[in-house]
Amino acid sequence: MTKADIVAKISDKLGLPKGDVQAAVETFMDEVKTSLETGENVYLRGFGSFIVKTRAEKTGRNISKNTTIKIPAHNIPAFKPAKVFVESVKTKNKVK
Repeated sequence: MTKADIVAKISDKLGLPKGDVQAAVETFMDEVKTSLETGENVYLRGFGSFIVKTRAEKTGRNISKNTTIKIPAHNIPAFKPAKVFVESVKTKNKVK
């Protein structure tokens, strides 16, 4: 499912113009990105959390040159689904 599909479904369900729904979805995504960039987590009860994870410094290898490089510690965005959401997907989605 793409962002356009989400906008179309919300527009159909609520009877709102697609342009308004598009603006709302874009604004939501911008706010989540801004919050994560400033180090704030975003919690959506019953859905999940957008969190900032810290990766520790580690040593990597460039196998083509046979050299060792140091990868510095850094932060990455992550999504952690809520338990209710996980259980819902488990029960409604059959393994193919």
